[in-house]
Formats: sequence, structure tokens, C-alpha cells
Amino acid sequence: MEVKQLLAGTGVALVTPMDARGVVDYEALGRLIDHNITNGVNYLVVLGTTAESVVLSHVEKNSIIHFVREHVAGRVPLVLGYGGNNTAALVEGFAQIDVTGYTAILSVTPYYNRPSQKGLEAHYLALASASPLPILLYNVPSRTGCNLENETVWSLLSQSSKFIGIKEASADFDKTLDLLAHRPSDFLVISGDDATAAEAVLAGAEGVISVIGQATTDLFTQMIQQAQQGDRPGVQVLMNDLEKLIELIFVEGNPTGIKSLLSILGICGPQVRLPLVAASPGLEDQLRQAFSKG
Repeated sequence: MEVKQLLAGTGVALVTPMDARGVVDYEALGRLIDHNITNGVNYLVVLGTTAESVVLSHVEKNSIIHFVREHVAGRVPLVLGYGGNNTAALVEGFAQIDVTGYTAILSVTPYYNRPSQKGLEAHYLALASASPLPILLYNVPSRTGCNLENETVWSLLSQSSKFIGIKEASADFDKTLDLLAHRPSDFLVISGDDATAAEAVLAGAEGVISVIGQATTDLFTQMIQQAQQGDRPGVQVLMNDLEKLIELIFVEGNPTGIKSLLSILGICGPQVRLPLVAASPGLEDQLRQAFSKG
């Protein structure tokens, strides 16, 4: 099956469950994986930004990569989050990770450095020269401080075949529409925004890499399937059930909100690592109420 088919529909950016001591909770991670696969998710993203990857050690990351591969056992495709703001370290790091069983790399734009478009282009070309897997670009300017412009995307495509798609999570829906209008036929456009994901799919995007989808998996995957079928009224019915939860999980940061919701569902604990803190009692109450109404 082609990568474009493998990575269509609903992907979820898995959190990294932790116990009360702050240690990675592999039993809970297994429950989370099974919950998603059972409820129809199309693929899983491991060690994305929602996984608190910036506060995990290299040993923890390699252990999670191995655990997920073994636990999933080929049931769904896997995408590996691998990005940062030190290009040379990322290039060298490819030799230290075993990507066996993974379909693609999801690589966020460098954060804090705020590189120019030429800098972003050079960064991604350096990754492409070293990556053993195809690369999904990841644009989320609200978190990184830089915006990967569409013209830069087209320039990257003209210079390397490693780039197979983009996770577009800017607040600019016109940017997504422009990507859809001008992309090559084999280039994936994937929404990175739960609130507008169905709208993006209705407009022609292949799917979404979701945060909320790992908790309300059944409802969310149904909504994306409805969007793939062009069923706008059906999408709206499901979005009415999900809209408040989507809003709430980001109120106190990500993955604080989604971990609180997963805790309410009994899948994993609410613990996050500093500098994040667990959800406030008030937010937890709001999540419980919104979930019960949904």
C-alpha cells in the first residue's frame, strides 16, 4: 500500500503516560494504543510534541519507540516524531534510533531559533539527506515561533523526494486551501488542528493528526470518515458533540488537557513533566461535564 493510503484518515499524536513518580507508564501506554486501534484509528504518531518529547531522555525515547513497535505488532502504521532546533544533532541522531516498523518521520519546524525561510529550507534538506524514512513536514507557528510558508514547501519538494506531506497546524485556513490547490497529487496535506480538521478533509485534505482523537476515538474517527465521504451534515452532528471538549483540552496547555481527559476515562494518569503541571480541579470538572454531555 502506498504511503498516501497508509496515512489517510485519522492519526493520533499519542501522549506519553507517566505514573505518580513521573516515570513512563508502559502499561498505560499499551492501554492507550489498544483503545485507539480498537476504536478505528488509522495510524499512530509516536514521540510527537504531544508526547512531551522535549522532556524525555534519549533512553526513554528509544524505549518508547521499541515498546510501541512491539505492542502494535503491525496492526496500524506508525509515524515517528523527530524534530528539534539543533539541525546537526538531529542529523547525527538518525544513527542512534531504530526506525524499523515505522512508515515516516514527522518533523516539526525548529522552535525558538525563528529561522528564515532559507534557514528552514536548509534545515529540512539536511534532515532529508540523513533520514532513513520519508518525511512529513510539520508547521505549527503558534508553538514554534516560525511559519513554514507554502513557497518553501514547494521549493523543498523540487529538491528532494523525501518530503511526502505536511501536517499543517497554522491558524490560517487559507494556507491549507492553497496547499490543496497547488500540491502534487502524491503530496499529503494533513490537518494538525482538531477544531478545523473535518473542514480541511471536506476541502480535500487526506486526514488529521489529532490530539482529542486518542480519547474520543470512536466519535472522532467517525467524523473524519463522514468528512471523507463529503457528508457535511453528518460531520456537523458529530462536531457538535466534540466541539466543547476540543476547546477545553487546550485551555491549560497540551498535553495537560488531554491527559486529564484520558485520566477521566481510566486510560492513563494525568501526570505531566515540568514545566507543565497537571490540570486544575476546575478544568477537570469542566472536562467531566463536557464528556458526559457528549
